Amino acid sequence: MSDAYLDERHHQLRSKVRAFAESKVAPRVADMERTGGIETELASAIARQGWIGVTVDKAYGGMGAGHLAKTLIIEELSRISGAMGAVVQASQLGVAKIIHFGNERQKRMWLPRVADGSCLPTIAVTEPEAGSHVLGMQMTARREGRHYVLNGRKIYVGNSHIGHLHGVVARTGCGSTGLTAFLVEADRPGLVLPAPGRTLGLHGFSFGELHFDDCRIPVGNRLGREGDGRDVAYSSSVLYGRPNLTAVALGIHQAILDETIRFTTERHRYGKPLHDLPTIRLKIGQMQSRLMTARLAAYHAAHLLDMGQPCDAELMNAKFINVEWAIDSARAAMEIHAAAGLFTDRPIERYVRDAFHIFAPAGTSDIQLLRLGEVALGLDKGQWSARVTATTNPDDTLATAGV
Repeated sequence: MSDAYLDERHHQLRSKVRAFAESKVAPRVADMERTGGIETELASAIARQGWIGVTVDKAYGGMGAGHLAKTLIIEELSRISGAMGAVVQASQLGVAKIIHFGNERQKRMWLPRVADGSCLPTIAVTEPEAGSHVLGMQMTARREGRHYVLNGRKIYVGNSHIGHLHGVVARTGCGSTGLTAFLVEADRPGLVLPAPGRTLGLHGFSFGELHFDDCRIPVGNRLGREGDGRDVAYSSSVLYGRPNLTAVALGIHQAILDETIRFTTERHRYGKPLHDLPTIRLKIGQMQSRLMTARLAAYHAAHLLDMGQPCDAELMNAKFINVEWAIDSARAAMEIHAAAGLFTDRPIERYVRDAFHIFAPAGTSDIQLLRLGEVALGLDKGQWSARVTATTNPDDTLATAGV
């Protein structure tokens, strides 16, 4: 079972996050759904718990608890509110780029602020004309002496309107080595945030655009070397985006099953609870099976990541399984609820809407299957999990490889 991956610290962390989610997040959900506004105060309260710094080393004030602990945090928040789980998962993408590509000055400047909750970082890669095709981005960063001048537009940025530090990838040259990553403070002149649009789900989550108009930043805000931007974008997506979104989907999936059990226990047919009907019990059994297998895939991939082992395929598989099966269970739950599921007095319709938000980021299911097909055929071009581990902790990599 999935608990085999957890020790007592994980169980304590889950209990703490669950208690916070049920006491602090749950009372705010109805208002978030009603207004659709960005839930800034609750996002700040979550950050102050120190959970954004779960993968940040203790030397910089973080929890140093790893990716499995991060999965539990996001999962438990998402069980109550997919939007608040998304807040944590999106900021973790911003954390990743500093951990793996920041220099010591940048780490000491920003990671303690992430850890204490005073800084919510983001990552801004996607553009209107490029989508998930990272190498097709057109935003530019022009070097002028000791500064870079940024011009262009980023879309689908998680925590766009509440983030304090944006990790931006822009074009400094041609081809795959012509992308460079930068840290851009939210109050930089030339950075404009258009009003966020209304989304299908994840109400309360900031998911908007960043516009750069001659936004000038110092050279010291560059992450890594010129030309490292592709690596920043890909590694953040593979090593953080996929497991983070897996955890959001997992939390929503658990909520779908919980609500369906509640509904079929309260609702009676022929003098007995609805779940006494064999057809209903069969659907619930399918949902339970999907959830058990999805959780195993999620925890296994996060565990391998914590162990420093190459696990790109496991991360892709976990994202694919968790998203697809959460959506499958959402449909089954709607079928069980029938007309009752069409009204907003029950949360099942929210879970359905939220689940579809997890499909596209960090690669759609087709992208995951395409990459898994390449792995099966021996056509993959190496593993980002191995590359980043080798960069950040070469001794562990050698030990894992048996060298």
